[in-house]
Amino acid sequence: MKILVVNCGSSSLKYQLIDMAKDNSLAQGLVERIGIEGSILTQKVNGEKYIVEQPMESHQDAIKLVLEALVEETHGVIKSMDEISAVGHRVVHGGENYAESVLIDDEVMKALEECVKLAPLHNPPNITGINACKALMPNTPMVAVFDTAFHQSMPDKAYMYALPYELYEKHGIRRYGMHGTSHRYVSQRVAEVVGKPIEELKIVTCHLGNGASCAAIQNGKSVDTSMGFTPLEGLVMGTRCGDIDPAIVPFIQKAENLTAAEVDTLMNKKSGVFGLSGVSSDFRDIEGAIENGNDRARLALDVFHYRVKKYIGAYTAAMGGTDLIVFTAGLGENSKDSREAVCEGLEYLGVKIDKEKNNFRGEERLISTDDSTVKVFVIPTNEELMIAKDTKAIVDAL
Repeated sequence: MKILVVNCGSSSLKYQLIDMAKDNSLAQGLVERIGIEGSILTQKVNGEKYIVEQPMESHQDAIKLVLEALVEETHGVIKSMDEISAVGHRVVHGGENYAESVLIDDEVMKALEECVKLAPLHNPPNITGINACKALMPNTPMVAVFDTAFHQSMPDKAYMYALPYELYEKHGIRRYGMHGTSHRYVSQRVAEVVGKPIEELKIVTCHLGNGASCAAIQNGKSVDTSMGFTPLEGLVMGTRCGDIDPAIVPFIQKAENLTAAEVDTLMNKKSGVFGLSGVSSDFRDIEGAIENGNDRARLALDVFHYRVKKYIGAYTAAMGGTDLIVFTAGLGENSKDSREAVCEGLEYLGVKIDKEKNNFRGEERLISTDDSTVKVFVIPTNEELMIAKDTKAIVDAL
């Protein structure tokens, strides 16, 4: 069985074709500048790039080009679209409706539309991508895999905000969390690596990249996560501020004479390590600036590491201990200095990092010492494979 995994943004589309017989990616690609001048598709197969530059006015144009690239005689990986058994779609927000992935039908599409108010930047392009695929592949099963679904197992004490309860009833204001597919994948994978049932483990997973979140996973279930009603809450990120005193919002609005929308933009797109450092939202640029003696860049990274460390401590307390800490995503997988900085000071929990083991990038590896009672791992995330596995399971059950 071959599964096409699709992740649509407002003007972009990421995709992978995965052979489920071996759980390996046959092709992966990115379509950029959909509806904008300079549209381009870049597909990689065995490290070789296949590039197509041509106008794409809509996501349906982009999907059509993706399918053509996959079957292209020289650079493609399948002979016809009939080899694609199903399509798995990454959908950011499923609200409280979905605690697991689902086969897409009219009822699901209606629920996704209702969730647009909860994810106005993300759900609309996700819906557009689904509709584009349905138009071109009307007889192919489609599955929605939600970023929020994994965190639906949180207890109410973890997901409720101390606001008037009517706001939850009327507007669904509560913690939803994001990155659920990544947290689920790495927690399941680390359990396989240590050879223990995930139902017997307490795990803190740290998805650290331009967008970042931590999750507390107890007995295979998410019991808390750092992102909240939106992806803005929690850790300091590339351009997002993370946790702040909510009274800062009206204060800034008045002091700087800003609209609510302008404050939202400031917190989401002008803050985080970018706002603190004044350098960049890219952690590689921040690290480079630190090497050149930039004190604000150092401060930005220190604040970021400190916030991650606090969440690890908080989630260890919430679960009554932890067995495993997992680093994943761009920074978590590739920055030995950040992993070491986050774990420094956690010796009281039983965390000891082996600097020699930790000196690498982008691999699956144990980085704690032999006598560390809490084991620390780096597990590269694979959200696409998780989406493909969910899709296969649902289609197999049809």
